Amino acid sequence: MDPAADEPPAGPALTVAAVARRLGVAPATLRTWDRRYGLGPSEHSAGAHRRYTTHDLERLMVMRRLTIDGVAPAEAARLALSSEVAGVVTHPVPTAGSDDLTGRLPVPGATAPGASGTSLASGPAGAAAGVAALVDAALTGRVDRCAALLDPAGLDLSRWWVDRVQPALAALARRTVVERPGVDARETLVGAVLGALRARTAAPPPTGAPVVLLLPVPGEPRPVVAHVLAAALVDGGVDARLVGGPVSTRHAGELALMTRARAVVTLSESATPDLSVVARLAQERTDLPQFVMVPDVAEERVPLDRSVHRSRTIPGLVHEALAAVAQSAPL
Repeated sequence: MDPAADEPPAGPALTVAAVARRLGVAPATLRTWDRRYGLGPSEHSAGAHRRYTTHDLERLMVMRRLTIDGVAPAEAARLALSSEVAGVVTHPVPTAGSDDLTGRLPVPGATAPGASGTSLASGPAGAAAGVAALVDAALTGRVDRCAALLDPAGLDLSRWWVDRVQPALAALARRTVVERPGVDARETLVGAVLGALRARTAAPPPTGAPVVLLLPVPGEPRPVVAHVLAAALVDGGVDARLVGGPVSTRHAGELALMTRARAVVTLSESATPDLSVVARLAQERTDLPQFVMVPDVAEERVPLDRSVHRSRTIPGLVHEALAAVAQSAPL
């Protein structure tokens, strides 16, 4: 017996029409999912039509998200029905969320891949379901559920980023949503990511831990992955610090001296990054290792020399930076 069957439903019971509007599907689609896969309404009351509970809606949202991302309906239904086994906790549906219109708009050609080039359906089915649940939580503004789904305890942060966070951000970027003032699905997800990383690195660095400085690129917002990289470096035993705000070519050298940095990292997601700070710092501090990660199209813009190295992956950058710090002499 399902232990949740005896519990009262959380939130209001919904009609077929209401659920169809929320998911952006036809009522006939919901009836088909009920008949074929058992994804139907579970609330019964005498003399009334069956109604969907919040728990039912949670599973249908997973089903909807997976089918949009190319998972076969039968497999998507299996994952949706088993989502509670994986520890997905249901909450009342908030009224202030992002109205996802993706399913109601015409799709030009095949489903587009994410910004990272990774389709949610290409990985293990369980990982795809976890990403779908994370996207649903962000779209409905559930900060607490995002935090629970993102918990990186016991996980390698590089894999956590590649398998969980990056696909969810890419999936959100493909969604067309209409939001109320103050509601932003991406910001909800990013806020939960930063919160998870703050909790992960809450302990102060060991006394005398070497400093690795993460510099911004002029004219670019700091990418979320910079925080992931910094936390991964902290896991490796260094004191990673992210520099915020504008940094001129002159300031970079001063910051490196003031913090006694043993290595400097620069990340960019632009195809045309301004790496003048990297070049100037390489001239002033030939003894200071620098690691630069940019898209492949910007590879030729990296001012490579004896102290400047291009990294292509987060795990590779972490490994190289930690090795360089271990070999460098304290300042």
